[in-house]
Amino acid sequence: PRLLSQFFFADERVTRVVAEINGLDAELDPQQYLVLLNQLHLSQAHLLAILERIMEECIPTQRHSRDYLVKFPEELLVDNLGNHMLFAAECLLAGTFLEVEEADGAQLRPQARNLLCSLELVRTVLREQSLSQPGSYPEHIRAVLVQFDRLFAEFELSYVSSLVAVKSPEEIYRQQEIIVLFCETVERALRLGYLTQEMIDGYEPLLMFTIPRLAIISGLLIYPEGPLSLERSPEQMSRVFSPFYNLLKKIKDLLQVLSMEELCLLERSLCTAE
Repeated sequence: PRLLSQFFFADERVTRVVAEINGLDAELDPQQYLVLLNQLHLSQAHLLAILERIMEECIPTQRHSRDYLVKFPEELLVDNLGNHMLFAAECLLAGTFLEVEEADGAQLRPQARNLLCSLELVRTVLREQSLSQPGSYPEHIRAVLVQFDRLFAEFELSYVSSLVAVKSPEEIYRQQEIIVLFCETVERALRLGYLTQEMIDGYEPLLMFTIPRLAIISGLLIYPEGPLSLERSPEQMSRVFSPFYNLLKKIKDLLQVLSMEELCLLERSLCTAE
């Protein structure tokens, strides 16, 4: 049950697969090479998962900040992102630029080298500790883990930034504004009886359509200085709404001629229409 013991066997698995790959002629047996390559990715992912648990146990208050993850596109925030970063670093060190431009890859290579060297040092000291005292983490091991955690985070941010356009602080703030708008919309809908707490607690599927519809009305009329403010230019709005700037102006013009009774009737109908 000890994490260091688990790490030892996971590390043994990675070492064994790497040895098999190095002893194989990929041109003579390409199918077996692909099988071993897949095994390597799986074994490395398992090793990183155990290493993550060790860092949470050993240096929980010294972890490098991962706040930058909110800047990443949502499609990149997957469970195997860490393993993908490790594979990218190995490719860069080998001079292979699979996803990034060659100039960007050249700039990333020193970071990739430092990261992989740090990982090798982590593997060495943890293996030694697992064979001697698998239940403790001396200070020198903590220092090695802190350095690896920092280098991994720095490489992850640099690599992804060269790969895709990360969100700016302004875009993150705009997304937070949308979250607030949706929360205030739900609170208002509950207060007016458009929705019930039972619908929310039961994850009523209709809410996926109802809440955004009500949020548009709230954002245009009830909270006109929020993320749907048409006083802003389309470029100043969140990318969620900016493509529909002209349509939102037309909707607001129509809403402004409605009486309170008509507006209430409209909102109630939006809560039931499919």
